[in-house]
Amino acid sequence: MTDGVLVDVRRHFRSIEVLDDGARVRVQGGSPLRAVNTRLAPYGRKLGPDPASEIACTVGGVVSNNSSGMACGTTDNAYRTLESMVLVLPSGTVVDTGAVDADERLHALEPELYRGLAGLRDRVRGNPRSVATIRRLFEMKNTMGYGVNSFLDHERPVDILGHIVVGGEGTLAFLASATFRTVSVQPFALTGLLVFDDLAAATGALPELLESAPTTVELLDVASINVARLNPFDAPLLPAVSPGQRPAALLVEYQAPTSEALGETAAQVAVSHARLKVSQPAVLSADAATRASLWHLRKGLYATVAAARPSGTTALLEDIAVPVHRLLDTCLSLTGLFDRHGYGDSVIFGHAKDGNVHFMLTDRFAGERLDAYRAFTEDMVDLVLEMGGTLKAEHGTGRAMAPFVLRQYGDELYAVMREVKRLCDPDGILAPGVVIGDDPDAHVRHLKTTPTVEAEVDRCVDCGYCEPVCPSRDLTTTPRQRIALRRALATATAAGDTQLVEELQARQRYDVVDTCAADGMCQTACPVQINTGDLVKRLRAEGQSRPAQAAGAAAARHWSVVTRVAALSLDAASAMPDVVPATITKVARRGGGRGVVPQWSRDLPGGGKPRRARPSGSTTVLFPSCTGSLFGGTAGVTTALLTLCDRAGVEVSVPESIPDLCCGTPWGSKGLPAGHDLMARKVRQAAKQWGVGHAALVVCDASSCTEGLRSFLAAPQTEIIDSVDFVLDVLLPHLTIGRRVGSALLHPTCSTARAGRTERLVELAGTIAEEVVVPAAWGCCGFAGDRGLLVPELTASATRAEVAEIAARTYDAYLSDSRTCEIGMTRATNQTFRHVIELLEELTR
Repeated sequence: MTDGVLVDVRRHFRSIEVLDDGARVRVQGGSPLRAVNTRLAPYGRKLGPDPASEIACTVGGVVSNNSSGMACGTTDNAYRTLESMVLVLPSGTVVDTGAVDADERLHALEPELYRGLAGLRDRVRGNPRSVATIRRLFEMKNTMGYGVNSFLDHERPVDILGHIVVGGEGTLAFLASATFRTVSVQPFALTGLLVFDDLAAATGALPELLESAPTTVELLDVASINVARLNPFDAPLLPAVSPGQRPAALLVEYQAPTSEALGETAAQVAVSHARLKVSQPAVLSADAATRASLWHLRKGLYATVAAARPSGTTALLEDIAVPVHRLLDTCLSLTGLFDRHGYGDSVIFGHAKDGNVHFMLTDRFAGERLDAYRAFTEDMVDLVLEMGGTLKAEHGTGRAMAPFVLRQYGDELYAVMREVKRLCDPDGILAPGVVIGDDPDAHVRHLKTTPTVEAEVDRCVDCGYCEPVCPSRDLTTTPRQRIALRRALATATAAGDTQLVEELQARQRYDVVDTCAADGMCQTACPVQINTGDLVKRLRAEGQSRPAQAAGAAAARHWSVVTRVAALSLDAASAMPDVVPATITKVARRGGGRGVVPQWSRDLPGGGKPRRARPSGSTTVLFPSCTGSLFGGTAGVTTALLTLCDRAGVEVSVPESIPDLCCGTPWGSKGLPAGHDLMARKVRQAAKQWGVGHAALVVCDASSCTEGLRSFLAAPQTEIIDSVDFVLDVLLPHLTIGRRVGSALLHPTCSTARAGRTERLVELAGTIAEEVVVPAAWGCCGFAGDRGLLVPELTASATRAEVAEIAARTYDAYLSDSRTCEIGMTRATNQTFRHVIELLEELTR
């Protein structure tokens, strides 16, 4: 709880307007940085700031913290690339700093603020000591206190206001939108990890390394390396650490506009790097996959390190900057402080090129440990200031460093900052105590605690990387928020707050459990591979009654009957007047069947056709998804795939027992383990007759079912592949495509994305369409098997941005690769989506 008001702008302030062929972009504060860069990518442009958290951080946060990142330094950060912004002052005055008459309007509407800023400008410029301090501190990355460099860099009060708000953390005005000058994307890069014997050797190599003009140099100390090696995806990229060794590494990248320029850079760098005293050969690669892996390691480092903390402790990340030539002394002294104050497991990593490093402390921050943190902070502040550095480089002052702004800047400039706050926010209503405050103990108050709850919850570090890919993010909660609610429930339970426990449990059913698609997309974005969908499935299982579990098991025993009844019910409903099935399902759901009874609507298709066996002697087995037998409406991917097999002369078999088999996803997603286990046994028993384990190839015609089937049939010498791969690799060489459609809108599925097969799906669509468009706003449609039938508002919310993008033009075909996703997207767009293989079959007739 809080005594203030928190405004979350990520839902309704997300507009992105590309201007001047990408040279500029106007963005609202709730837009994630990656979303903006995705829109700019076709123009070969991007935003200047490049923080590691670009998948999750919003433009509002980037401006409010004056974020920089790994490559932009102090030249392309938010402050330097900002052109104008629209602000709302606490008084209610709206200021568009880009308007032709902006300065005059500010003078007329806010005369005291206008005169005050002009007076502070003259006051700062007239004080040589202030000017010298500002020049020294802002040569580095520096977000400590307010950006008083604005008084030196700008003349007009409106421009001073527009730039001092940058880094102001929302304490001076509300940011409605910002317009940036973009920077060009350098499409070619050389990337590599330089390993040194120790931290001294790594930082000692910086002067010579910087002479070769790298775009980025990122530092990893031995503790960072050791923790990052715990991630199986990152471990192969990192050096092994033997007892007694303390290696450090520099992640280095050089960027170039052309391959020729990159070749010249490579030749020059090879000579330069040959002089470095590395502990293993310095290898730089132009391979895109290698580069992606290295940056995945670096961008996920904070979360990886924080997730390795002991359960029940809190990770606290700080960042500082010092002149590059003082970086080694600073890092060595920091390590000494860690040992002195009981933080021996702390790590140091960050932007070595800028003298900017991050360090992480993990603690319970209570009792004696709170005193230890207080003492450490005092020593750290003294150290950084003695080194001529800044206590905040790019994360913002916040409350943690607010008590030390005076110590860094001195009385005069601190007085200027306090006057800035008074002029902009005279009543102190915007984030009181942040950046500027009177509480000398603000940094040790209200520190976050993280109680032990369960595996997924305990590993989460609140990085928020999962949020942009979550289909329920604009409806109820995100994975991070689901985890926060679980922690709040554990805290309330431990405190004996029964009223709060009851409230949280009541809200949890819909906000946490019912509206989760359990699609696993959160895992694809999470640096520590948390799948919140697995947590939700367990919660669903805990909430299922014994009769529900028994019903699930009965459905698994008689699945062919269940699918036929469901299909016939859809046929019957389609033949009735709309009001009849709509009313029946609405009443049934109101009677407590919301989680069981689907809501019928006219946009649902009729029932599908039963799956039929196809005997043959082939060891290639087709496992048709039961979604095709449940839902009709199109010719069906199974029929299309079998037709293509015949056309290509490739023999396949369909098992005799197929009508009664399923991949298990319906039971797994609903939290019905008894039915799931029963179906697993049925499939494994049937698979013995297909030759599974004996050089068999099993093809599934729905991406989500392929994923489920693999969990059932993991066996040596048996390959289970999706129909898209099967068509591309086996059938397509024997098919003739007579014609192609002009344009195709392609909606990949979350299962395809999780399996890393989206590029293959695009490749197949490219064989039958001259133009294939995957929407920039693509994401999970939220239909999630039957979730779109049980919670239809989930699909409506999940697809809103994608639908708006699709509606901007028309396409010759609308494609996907899962029947339920096709239904969801058809419902959302009023365009008929079908499986890409169905269209391929038509075009090869």
